Amino acid sequence: MRWLVLLLVLANVAFFALAQGWLAPLAVLSTSAQREPQRLAAQVQPQALRIVATGAATAAAASAATAAAAAAAAATSDAAPATAGSNED
Repeated sequence: MRWLVLLLVLANVAFFALAQGWLAPLAVLSTSAQREPQRLAAQVQPQALRIVATGAATAAAASAATAAAAAAAAATSDAAPATAGSNED
């Protein structure tokens, strides 16, 4: 049982050293390398991304939801379907 605990402690120390970059020259698995460079290359206009405060994001989402609801209501009233009871023959 003691050897198992010692083995786990050594594994944790080794992983910590790898994550800190102390074993970078020796390690095959480097944590500083890009893991998915194709995702970085596939970004479309990353400069257009804008970070906003939580309150501003909530207000913007609420106004967008209100505008979408108004647009949906306008589209519904413009194209009102005939009801099953109406007979225009």
